Amino acid sequence: MEDFKKAAAGAALDLIKRDMVIGFGAGSTIAHLIGFIREVPDLAAGIQAVTSSYSTKILLQRFGFTIREMEGLDRIDLYFDGCDQFDRQLNALKSGGGIHTREKILAAMAGEFILIGDESKSVESINGQYPLVVEVIPDALGYVLGRLSGLFEGVQSTVRMAAKKDGAVITEHGNFLIDCRFTHFPEAARVNDLVIQVPGVLEHSLFYGLARMAIVAGPGGIKVRVPR
Repeated sequence: MEDFKKAAAGAALDLIKRDMVIGFGAGSTIAHLIGFIREVPDLAAGIQAVTSSYSTKILLQRFGFTIREMEGLDRIDLYFDGCDQFDRQLNALKSGGGIHTREKILAAMAGEFILIGDESKSVESINGQYPLVVEVIPDALGYVLGRLSGLFEGVQSTVRMAAKKDGAVITEHGNFLIDCRFTHFPEAARVNDLVIQVPGVLEHSLFYGLARMAIVAGPGGIKVRVPR
């Protein structure tokens, strides 16, 4: 069976040129893209890389890429990442890794934020299959949980618990993550506007109005999508 994630990563390679600063997210599709870049020695040596992900940084270091730190940059050329779902406007939901705050900073820095992956990620409208993840400072945890319940009828909001340690997941910023599950996902613009206004919320995992292109692969081949 064809690896559609790998096929999408191969198509994304054509956008990368020497002397660019390239941002990389996390996941297997990004690992494929880094592998393809590595196979083009002049290209690999000619770009600088920055990433939101610890695991991706380790991979870049192992392959000898020149790595920049986020805090030293105010702009990058391209940022590539995957997602759980994206809609017809390319609003993307990223729920798994819990690093969406760093990912969103790089997406905002980028001249172009490009989604890559298999075409199953493309949906007409974001639905309730994956949670919205909210990063919240510890002092505001109880308050934010209460406000989220008031803002969205029927939302189930729970603190994300660690799988291999006792207690909650703690982000690299020292904060908690709240997983918000909806039977029917609200309008993306409403979610984006309301959640970020709650005091104590650092960021949420809906990437609203940030992506400029999606490269997806499926049985019908490679498709390039733009906001509609």
